[in-house]
Formats: sequence, C-alpha cells, structure tokens
Amino acid sequence: MVKRFFALLVASLCTVGCVTAQSKLNLDLSGKWKFRVDSLDEGISKKWYSQNLEDEVTLPGSMTTNLKGDDITVNTPWTGSIEDSSWFRNKEYAKYRDPKNIKVPFWLQPVKYYKGAAWYQKAVLIPESWSGSQIKLYLERCHWTTGVWLDDQSLGTKNSLSTPNIFTLPSNLRSGKHKLTIRVDNRVSDINVGQNSHSISDHTQTNWNGVVGKILLEAYPQVIIEDVKLYPDIKTGTVTAKILVNNNSASEKTIGVSLKALNVDRPSDKLPVISKSVKIRGKQLVTVIYPMGKTPMLWDEFNPHLYRMAVSAGSGTTKDERLQQFGMREFGVKNTQFTINGKLTFLRGTLECAVFPKTGYPPTDLASWLRELKICKDYGLNHIRFHSWCPPEAAFDAADQLGMYFQIECGSWANQGATVGDGKPLDRYLYAESERIVSTYGNHPSFCLMAYGNEPAGKNHIAYLTSFVKYWQQKDKRRLYTTAAGWPIVKESDYNSTPAPRIQQWGEGLTSIINSKEPNTMYDWSAKLQGLKQPTVSHEIGQWCVYPDFDEIKKYNGVLKAKNFEIFQDLLNEHGMKNRSNDFLFASGKLQSLCYKADIEAALRTNGFGGFQLLGLNDFPGQGTALVGVLDAFWQDKGYISAKEFSQFCGPVVPLLRLPKMIYNSAETIKGHIEVAQFGPSELKNVATEWEITDDRGKMLFSGKLPAKDIVNGNISLGDFSQPLSSITKPSHLTIKVEIENYKNAWDIFVYPPEKAANDNGILIVDKLTVDVTTQLEAGKKVLLTLKKGSLKPEFGGDIAIGFSTIFWNTAWTKGQPPVTMGVLCNPEHAVFENFPTQKYSNWQWFDAMTHSSPILLNKLSDNIDPLVRVIDDWVTARPLGLLFECKVGKGSLMVSGIDLFTDMDKRPVAKQLKYSILNYMASGRFSPDKTISASAISQILN
Repeated sequence: MVKRFFALLVASLCTVGCVTAQSKLNLDLSGKWKFRVDSLDEGISKKWYSQNLEDEVTLPGSMTTNLKGDDITVNTPWTGSIEDSSWFRNKEYAKYRDPKNIKVPFWLQPVKYYKGAAWYQKAVLIPESWSGSQIKLYLERCHWTTGVWLDDQSLGTKNSLSTPNIFTLPSNLRSGKHKLTIRVDNRVSDINVGQNSHSISDHTQTNWNGVVGKILLEAYPQVIIEDVKLYPDIKTGTVTAKILVNNNSASEKTIGVSLKALNVDRPSDKLPVISKSVKIRGKQLVTVIYPMGKTPMLWDEFNPHLYRMAVSAGSGTTKDERLQQFGMREFGVKNTQFTINGKLTFLRGTLECAVFPKTGYPPTDLASWLRELKICKDYGLNHIRFHSWCPPEAAFDAADQLGMYFQIECGSWANQGATVGDGKPLDRYLYAESERIVSTYGNHPSFCLMAYGNEPAGKNHIAYLTSFVKYWQQKDKRRLYTTAAGWPIVKESDYNSTPAPRIQQWGEGLTSIINSKEPNTMYDWSAKLQGLKQPTVSHEIGQWCVYPDFDEIKKYNGVLKAKNFEIFQDLLNEHGMKNRSNDFLFASGKLQSLCYKADIEAALRTNGFGGFQLLGLNDFPGQGTALVGVLDAFWQDKGYISAKEFSQFCGPVVPLLRLPKMIYNSAETIKGHIEVAQFGPSELKNVATEWEITDDRGKMLFSGKLPAKDIVNGNISLGDFSQPLSSITKPSHLTIKVEIENYKNAWDIFVYPPEKAANDNGILIVDKLTVDVTTQLEAGKKVLLTLKKGSLKPEFGGDIAIGFSTIFWNTAWTKGQPPVTMGVLCNPEHAVFENFPTQKYSNWQWFDAMTHSSPILLNKLSDNIDPLVRVIDDWVTARPLGLLFECKVGKGSLMVSGIDLFTDMDKRPVAKQLKYSILNYMASGRFSPDKTISASAISQILN
C-alpha cells in the first residue's frame, strides 16, 4: 500500500531503514468494540446500526480470538471439502463425536466456530480540527464481505479478501461523537472463490470472521493522492511515476506535484527533486519520469537494495504527501529461464498456505513475516508462492528487505464446487480483486509473479485465463503472469506452472520414479520441457509425509488445537506403540528428507529449467492432515534435518552428481558425472571441483579433483570421475562428497563384496511351513521363512501397499494412494545387520526390500512382537507392521521375513546381501528368540 504521511523528513537525514512517520491526523480504533452475532440475518432489516450493541470484543481480532461463536459439533458448517467422511460414521471415531469430546481429524480445530454475519460497533469522536477534511475508514484486512454505517447512514460494502477495505465518510460530517458500525459476513454467497481456497478455507487459516491489522479513521486534505504507481526501468536508469491526484474542491486548481527518491542503503546519494504544475478538476493521472542517477543500486535476492519515493501534491493546507518503497529491478525471461536484472535465476520456492495456528488469520506485523522469510532463506529458498491467497503488506515489506520473489494469487481455487470462465460473479470479481492487489502492492519489488489462483475448473477456464493473462501483460509489465498454479499451459503465459516435472505425480502410486526405478541420480525433466517456449516451474513438488510429532501438541496454545494429533496419538497407544512415536518421527523424517533431496536435485539437474515450488517447507494441517514439511506448522524444525543440511541440496549454488545407480559390487567402478546448479550472485572464477568418498565413520577412502575453471550462471557440466571399488572388502555404506569452493553436497551409496556362501549351518530356507518343515522346526531346527510377494493373506497385511518412498500428501485425500507406509525402523546395532550396513531408517539400500515385500500385521499373530525390521504405518491406521521378526516355535527358532528372498535373486544384489547377513546371524549363538508363537499361528498368515 502507498504510505501516507504529512511531515516528510528531510531526505539527507533519513538513515538506512527509516520510514517517515505516518500522519498524526488519524484515529486508532483498535481496542474494545461492542458486538452482536447475527445468526438469523436480521441485523439489516432491524437496523442494528441504529441500536446500541451489548456484547464486547477486542479488535483487531476475530470472533474466535474473542471466544465468540459456537462449540464444535458434528454439524459444524465447515468451509472446505472433506474427502474422507469416515469420521462422521465409522465406529472407531464414535468417541470423538461425543459432544463432550469432539475431535476432528481433517484439520486443526478452532475453539469456537461461526459462519454468518456479525456486527461490530464503536463510538468515535471526530475532532473539530478535521472540519473540511476528507475522512476515510481504513480496515486493513476483513473476512469477508464488510458493510459500514456511520450513525444511520450506509457507507456501502466491500468484499476484498486481499487488500484493505477503505470507506469514505460523508463530506458534510460534523465533528463530535458518532456511532460507527461494521457488519462482517464470512459466508460464501454469490462470489464463490472455491471452498478450499486458502483465502477462506478451514483447511488452513480458517474461515474467520473479524477485522485484523490497522483499524483507523484518517483525515486528508481536499487534494489527495489516491494512487502512486512506480515503474522502474534499469536500462534507462529511470522510474516512471504515475500519480492519480484527486481535487475534491469545487473549482479547478493548479496543483504542484513533486518527487524525490531516497536511497535506503546509501542515504548520502544526492537524488533530485522533480516538480511539475498541473491544472486539475476532479481526478487526473500525472506522469513524471524520474532519473535515478548514473548507477542506481539494483534489487535482487542477494542485494535487496531499496529506495523510497517521496511524492507530494498540492500546497499548504491542500497538500497530500506519500512515501512509497520500491526497488530498481527487472524480473524477466530469457528463453526458458527466469532472469533478475538480466542475470539467470532459478526459483527455489515453497508454498505459503496461510497456516497460522495461534490466531487462525495472517499476521500484519513486519516482525512475524521477517521471521518466516528468514527461515525460508536459511533453507536455501528465494521464492514463495501464496497458494490461492494474498498476504498483507507486511509480508511484502519483509520480502523487499530480504530479497524474496513472491507469486501472488487472487484468492481463488475455483474447483470442487466453483469454476472460472462460465460467466459467474467470480469472473468479474477476479479482475476487480487483481486490480486491487496490483494497486495496493504493485510497487513492491518482491511482487514478481501473479496468477489468478490454483488449479482451475470450468469448461471455459482456458479462454478466460488466457484473456486474464493478456490483460495484465498489457496493463502492467512489472511482473510475469501465468494462467494458474498447476494448469492450464497456454502459449500466452509468461511462464508455465505444471506438476509434470516431479518424481511422484498425483495418482502414480507405486509406478512413480522413486517407487519403481532402481535408485539413481541420472534423471531430469528435459523431456518434459520439449515444446515449451517459456520458463517452467514445477507445481507443488514433494508432498512427502512424516509421522506426527506429538510433542508438538503443546505448542497449540492459541485458538487452533491439534485435536487431529490427539486422535492419531490415541490410536498409536491403543496399538501398543506408545513409546515408538519419536522413533517413527525421526525415521520417517530421514526418508522424507531423502525424497525431498531427490525431487529438488532432479529439478536442479535440468538444463534450462525455471524452478520448483515445494508443497511445502512447513506442514499443511488441513485436507485430512498433510504433514509434508521438514518444519512444523510453526516454522520450527522437527529434529531430523537442519537448515544447513537442507540448503546443501537447495540453495543458490548446489553441486550435483549423476550416478547410474546407488548400489555397487566391489568388483565395479563408480562412474559419476559432476555438475553444478550455479545461480549465485556472481560468476565463480577459477574454482576447482573436489570429490571424495568416505566410509560411515568419516574416513576418506578415495579423492580427486577436476581442473579449475570459471563457472557462469546456469546448470553447468563440470566433468567425470571414476573410482574402482576393488579395495572395498566388506559390506559398506559410503558417502560421495563434492565440494565447489565452499559449496558442498553428498550422496550415500552402498557397496557389497562379491557373493560368498553364508554360514547357514543347516538352516532350512523355505517359503511356506509344510508339515515336514513344521515337524523339524518344533523338534529344534532353525528355519528362515521368507514370504514370496503375494503369498501373505490380506487380513495379515497382504493388501497393504508399501513402496520405497514415504506417503505422498496423505491417504485421506489421495484415496489410499500407495505407498501407505513411511519406510522402515530398525536397530542398526543388532547382530542381524552385521553384514548389511544400515541406519535406523530407510536409505537407498532398502529400495529392494520395500519393493519385494508385504508388511506383516504383527498384532494378528501375537501381542508385543518387537520386529527386527519394522514398517512405519500411516498415522490414521497406526498398525504394528513388520518385515523381519524372530520367534520360538516348539524347540526350534524361526526367522520370518516379509521380504521375498527367493525371487530373481540373481538380479537383486541387495537382497543377496541381506539374506547373507540374516543367515550368518541365524547360524550364530546370538540367534535366540524369546517370543514363542505356534506353528499354526504362523501358517495361517499364508495363502
């Protein structure tokens, strides 16, 4: 928004970061307001604006923050689709439908809920000194449709979800006491932006009712600056200022318009005052071209240099003045890549889905946004996409300061009950809302990209959104435009947003790259870019889940409670795994991090690619609970990957390694190709690339160096290396590290020596328990029962779809898309892994096991089985699952493997090594199970 002020500080005295104080001619209306709920919709007809309301709330705030509204029940009229409705009918949720114990699993649960009209009222005192002024009511953010009355006079209605609602008070207003009444209605009516839009949905910020941010009455002179738009041109070193001046007096006036720029980072710069006189009656647009000097400082992610333009119009008592922040920057396109000030850049982004657990609505203070954006920068990001909503101005201010590139959306996800392009009121609203957004925030250098919103529907949506893009391209060239996040791709867009370039598509299940292809780092998205002429951003990549952190529950001390976590915790406890939650969190988190690394590096390996948008860096608490963040809903890390670790594979300069596989035999030679995604602040001059291979204790085994060279911006090939592995004589977990200047990255590989016979010591290896095998087992024989894939009965886990990756998004909204599990948990110090190096969680060597197995439902066999390899189940089912466990059967000892150690073993080096390790353990004296299970109980699990 354009900053209003009446006492402009002298430019030469302005220090770095200073902002001229706002005019004293305002009344701050924050504080206590009278209040009444209008659940029967009778307030207008009964003229509540003429009455004195009795209840009381505090603004800024919402009904929920004031504990107003209804208790949560099974009939709460939520805003947002619920794809899995089992909570409403299934017996396992019955106790959570009890009116005294309501707990919903599909999103965070507010302490109170209300959908409808509510009235807010305050007595205001208009100073006599304001006589003759224009007076406006400024409401920074309302939710949603807002009507205002002053005494008995209606001031109209506003319905922006993205910008301040500003109402003009009557011109003949007398000084003294007046009654100000505001009616806020948070229902979806004729304008349906889509019930899942993050601007209104209970999935994220909640469908709150209230007013937040600044609430002011402001007095202006008769000549007022209504709008200032600044168009920087870094080629000419100028700024074109378009100033809308409104002369509200009855006569034409000669009005002086002047501009002076202030350099925030270099206040000693002597920039000129440019003035012109214009005769104005009513409204008139005044254009001024302002010279920024010979070497204006440019704004980008590395050097976010800012200016402020002081603009004044009029003179004396009819003078209005504003101070507007801007940056000298050009966000553009070169072939299929983005540029910032002519230099290639790569969007490393996350979604901001309006998740604010303390309040249920977005903050409007600078400190909150600086904190969030600094965290994003720490994790290597330079970009944020605001999914189907637009943040308050403080977010833009923070991004301007820190150098973040924003994609702003116009508050809509027109799908699942809403459409665009079909002539409905939403079509007109999107143009009006986008105009308000650009007018309010358009001067911010961080505002680089814009789309209508998310994933549209409607038979005419392509034509409508194509026209929307062309309209804005013609109207304002300060940013780039695309149709929508996700689709459709049209040639008219400045850039594309598509989910095609990612390692797991919605609905792919176990056929995705990460779940069907042997682990490698060779693939990229070049083939998916064929025929696309614009930059392409991969839409909502990742979506990799992690187990809930139940310690997080206590953080929800605001208006939203993690009742969903409480349900999931109860289920885990009921299934006898109360003490496993932290292990599940850590192990699934490590697998999640590996999946994110694979996703991000595939994008970075792609030459000519535009960037990616994670869904997301932090958790998404709605849509059935999608715990996809390496950070929680409060932007705090969960203890399994740090910002430093994450930014090694997600940053401005990232060393990359193409490997055809991650599993090797020691008779082989590793052949790798080193690249770098170099989108740093400048060219890297005469730098050498070093590589080394270390063991799991950090000891360096091999190393090498590529010739030094200059590395320009882009995806750059650096060279090959090869290393024979013949000196590796035992099963090993190794790490390949690449370092370019001070930028580092690393990849885990696994190396096994040539196959040798296991010390099976007469162990029977079978895929079923025949009568003969059972007899020998009960008489004291050692038996390895390894189940062929498909041989486990469904009721014992045979129908549980597992894969290598963790869960994608969640099972509720993907209708059980596999995998429905989250990797393995094991004890790497156990003797069974003596010849099979592993961490306690899934790494690449577990790909084979997870794609050739069925998890066994342990509680269907016996209580309290502690498996050697546990599979982490979906938190909404929390079943005790195992891939490997041991037990006594009669006098014998049995090892049961849900991993198929029979089929295609000549093609499965990992399975061979695992089998070897298992058999050596069974042949030793350490194989001494203490849990007894009958042979008949084991036999019944098999088809």
